[in-house]
Amino acid sequence: LTNLQLQILKLYQFELTDKQLVEIKDLLSRYFLESASDEMDQLWDKHGWSNETMDAWIRGDSRGKK
Repeated sequence: LTNLQLQILKLYQFELTDKQLVEIKDLLSRYFLESASDEMDQLWDKHGWSNETMDAWIRGDSRGKK
């Protein structure tokens, strides 16, 4: 098991309400969303990507533009 799975298993000792479960799910979702967004920001900065790059990807232009 991963360290995350082990930590979540520890939560099983507590009886949580449905509301608490939804709140925990929301917290985890926001955490991973923010982490992915931060990583994408770093990639954009590293590669000099721009809105034009995104438009090129949408058009299927594999070369893209900076």
